[in-house]
Amino acid sequence: MDQKPTIEEEIVKMLKTVYDPEIPVNIYDLGLVYNVEVNDGAVKIEMTLTAPNCPAADFIIEDVRMKIESIENVKSVDIQLIFEPEWDKDMMSEEAKLELGLL
Repeated sequence: MDQKPTIEEEIVKMLKTVYDPEIPVNIYDLGLVYNVEVNDGAVKIEMTLTAPNCPAADFIIEDVRMKIESIENVKSVDIQLIFEPEWDKDMMSEEAKLELGLL
């Protein structure tokens, strides 16, 4: 049986295609995405950056926005950039840690 992925699954799939230009791991596996809410096509994403003064911040946020907006049935995207809790390496997936040689 071929089941269509949920909108949340599509969002995660898209977030895994967004990379910080300085780190060869996607933002989802880096642990930069704290929360994703979907309410009747309105998507709210709470995310952070590896550093508050990240020079690629605008690029990353715009990449997230464009990719999420491209998903069928997404009507709006609200990206909240937050710095609490502060990001650290422990938030990365095992896969990301392996990729970066931290395991």
